[in-house]
Amino acid sequence: MAEQLHISRLGAKADGIADTESGAVFVAGALPGEDVLVRREGSRAQLESVETRSADRETPFCPYFGRCGGCATQHMGHSLYQGWKRETVSVALRQAGIDAPLRDLVDAHGDGRRRITLHGRFAHGVQVGYMAARSHTVVEIDHCPIAEPALKTRAPEVARVLAGALASARKPLDIQITATEGGLDIDLRGHGPVDDRKGRRLCDLAGSLDLARLSLHGELLLERRSPVIVMGRAQVVPPPGSFLQATRRGEEVLSQLVMEGCRDARSIADLFSGCGPFALRLAERAEIHAVELDRAAVAALDRAARFTPGLRRITTEARDLFRRPLLGPELDKFEAVVLDPPRAGAEAQVRQIAGSNVSRVVSVSCDGGTFARDAAILIAAGFTLDEVVLVDQFKHSPHVEIVGVLRREPRRSARRRRG
Repeated sequence: MAEQLHISRLGAKADGIADTESGAVFVAGALPGEDVLVRREGSRAQLESVETRSADRETPFCPYFGRCGGCATQHMGHSLYQGWKRETVSVALRQAGIDAPLRDLVDAHGDGRRRITLHGRFAHGVQVGYMAARSHTVVEIDHCPIAEPALKTRAPEVARVLAGALASARKPLDIQITATEGGLDIDLRGHGPVDDRKGRRLCDLAGSLDLARLSLHGELLLERRSPVIVMGRAQVVPPPGSFLQATRRGEEVLSQLVMEGCRDARSIADLFSGCGPFALRLAERAEIHAVELDRAAVAALDRAARFTPGLRRITTEARDLFRRPLLGPELDKFEAVVLDPPRAGAEAQVRQIAGSNVSRVVSVSCDGGTFARDAAILIAAGFTLDEVVLVDQFKHSPHVEIVGVLRREPRRSARRRRG
């Protein structure tokens, strides 16, 4: 039975929230100020209709919006959208006891997402698309409006052909497709090993589809051209499926902020460095030590550094910074530290930085809660967070990138005095 609710605010996942006698009810697609008819199931409700429309409501530009789980905010006006993203970070900072000004949200969508992951399912023929929100149901698509032009319509076509070649196993597939300078780079996951016949079939398809590279569970099947990603002056060939910033423009904006934060530093530790989007740019004017768990990513960074003229010295290290963070004596040699950890943050590493002689930290994060937690540890150790910049490369989603520069007065340690 339909029930009418009044939406009072937005939640962290972009759901409209109605406050009722039995508690908060979350309604995807509803906006503050709206009266809506819903079908309620506990604390969640399915939007049936909007009875009183918000002035901030816009018509979504994607025909799949509301069914596909990829985008959550296409129905929001620009002002509401910006204010909501800003407030999600502001709340996280306040909860951690941090008072720092937030700069306006920087639009870093650029030409769109340069990597998308489509899903293949085989219960009813070959189905390829995105997952519906909070569901394992595939929403079939023939284009993705928020992807780069090279992916927008071609990625679903290519994914459908490759899924069809593996359909006989009827195993769920994840098809990761990246737009590179050399063409499409595809990594297939979920099928498991293939026999020689299927392997040859996939390689033949890679040729007919003009792919740059095709991999299965990260193992190379065929490379026809190098799937190059440009990072500053360097040309990087990332390992299959390795981490990349979501958009080219996002990487450029984040890198510029990191470089500004490290201005005048002559020696920098780039921790959780990935394939080197920051390290390779920072090395144009400083010596860099890049640390990353993924050995293949470290190798790709090292290879790019060695073949790029004009860079300062870059050393690399494959290391699990969650279990083996750099210790104080290792950190003391650096004038600045850059952190760009996964969503879980870098608590163990940050505690080592707090006890070291490091006087400048540039923190990059995709999670407001862990950014605030880690920043609070540094602030308690004498750092000051002057400003926080929000970078919107995950446009139309609840995610936002956060950059903050933390500084403290240089201090002499007992280790140095004894030296």
